[in-house]
Amino acid sequence: MATTAKKAPAKKVAKRTMSEDHKAKLAQGRSESRVVSRYLDAIAAGKGRRGRKRTPESISMQITRIDKELDSAAPIRKLELTQKRFDLVAERDRLATRVDLTGMEKEFVRIAKSYAKRNGISYSAFRELGVSAEVLKRAGVARTRA
Repeated sequence: MATTAKKAPAKKVAKRTMSEDHKAKLAQGRSESRVVSRYLDAIAAGKGRRGRKRTPESISMQITRIDKELDSAAPIRKLELTQKRFDLVAERDRLATRVDLTGMEKEFVRIAKSYAKRNGISYSAFRELGVSAEVLKRAGVARTRA
């Protein structure tokens, strides 16, 4: 007959809890990260390609040319032109709805110094991503030598 081994009683593990201060700091970090992310995304979206600037009007002219060519194009060319047309319409819509940076910039200026200090982000790193020196100065992010 087989004997069954008795299991040792399970030890109670103390439930870990976070202090209210810790929870508040985590919430602050998440909030500041969202503000910085939105501002950097808006700056990146505002940067165009090098060369001649595209306008909604010039894009509309390209779409018109594609529409004319679509009528007589071979099937594979129609596929390519259709995709190009979709891309141009999306770009025209993006250009038509410019982001107003003033509100985002105010929020960024309000939290940038604390965010940079807490995360070890330098003045140069912000500048590399397109944040202007004037905005960083207003935010109190100091230019430092490494």
